[in-house]
Amino acid sequence: MAVDGEVRQLRTEADEPGWEVDPDDEWGVAVVTTVGRQLKLRREAVGMRAGDFGKAVGYGEDLVYKIEAGKRIPRPEYLDRADEVLGAGGLLAAMKEDVAKVRYPKRVREIAKLESQAVEVGLYSNHNIHGLLQTEEHMRALFGAWLPAHSDEETERMVAARLARRSIFERSPAPTLSFVQEEVTLRRPVGGRMVWRRQLERLLELGELRNVAIQVMPTDTEDHFGTGGLIEVLKFADGTAVGRSEGAFSGRPVTDPKQIRILDLRYSMIRAQALTPRESRAFIEQMLGES
Repeated sequence: MAVDGEVRQLRTEADEPGWEVDPDDEWGVAVVTTVGRQLKLRREAVGMRAGDFGKAVGYGEDLVYKIEAGKRIPRPEYLDRADEVLGAGGLLAAMKEDVAKVRYPKRVREIAKLESQAVEVGLYSNHNIHGLLQTEEHMRALFGAWLPAHSDEETERMVAARLARRSIFERSPAPTLSFVQEEVTLRRPVGGRMVWRRQLERLLELGELRNVAIQVMPTDTEDHFGTGGLIEVLKFADGTAVGRSEGAFSGRPVTDPKQIRILDLRYSMIRAQALTPRESRAFIEQMLGES
């Protein structure tokens, strides 16, 4: 394709690793198929052939056909460019949000859905700072340390999924959010000193929100109820709840009221043993001052 006298290589399927549709994800397949159909209908409505459209958006004809057939996930910039070329008035670009969710791992999407519906969330973390509290730089550093190493595409997908979950802090009405972090998770300088400092500052920023409580469990605390590992309890407006703990019920999610009460009790005891939110804020500020 010629642009300002230069030849620009059109993107092909080989240039789009990691943008395949998971055939086992029925919701994802339905979304991508619907978007592809809309793209095709818009293109045909303006009388543009697939090859000409591909040149206009910088994609090869074969890849255009696969996107329209629902076999490939379109990038956000593809939808933006298609909207402009086809004069869709923002209708195609508006599909970016749903298409972005298709790229999230199915398990993460299910977690995000539960978090988006919860009116009360309690989270205890003893390995890492909880994902909802992490800065983007902290996320990238954590994912970069995992083995086997992730590709750039996989890392971007995981970061995007985790960032999307942070919308829980912007919900209205706001849910009640409670976090208890082991001290060691705050002292580990993931990503280096500057990334670490920004992470601590992020915790202070979130702790200022009226619906958010962040507490620290000091390392010198003797035996406490969090030694069994991570605990998550999400409660919903209809009185139901879902919970999970590494140290109970084989680590699987549970909804039985009796099991939820056990997790709820453990989390309540952990909160009682941790520093108060005010003490925790002073603790984090002291860590920043010492760095």
